[in-house]
Amino acid sequence: MRTLCSSTLIGEFFVIGFAGLVAMKDPDLSMATVWTVSGVAMFLCLVLCGLVTRPGGVALGWALQIALIASGFIVPTMYFLGAVFAALWWASVHYGRKIDEAKARFAEQASSSTADAA
Repeated sequence: MRTLCSSTLIGEFFVIGFAGLVAMKDPDLSMATVWTVSGVAMFLCLVLCGLVTRPGGVALGWALQIALIASGFIVPTMYFLGAVFAALWWASVHYGRKIDEAKARFAEQASSSTADAA
């Protein structure tokens, strides 16, 4: 699960950075505000890469997805991109858990067949 979720978060890192560049063109927003919000969100993406397998890591990832969709109020394209990344996040969590379960099952079968051979 960690690999899939981390890949999604790294993709989001770049999308948030590009969205910050687009948001800079809004005359109602100060550059400091845009880059503070974008920087915090980008930093959170990187931190979540390491926390995704810990308790609450997936929930924090969902909070980030909601914030990404909500950023569509500033950069309208982010409604679409946020929804795409939320779907990717769901797929990463869902299929990542299935892969982890399959790996555990295969490891258990391999260890039991090794014990039987001995």
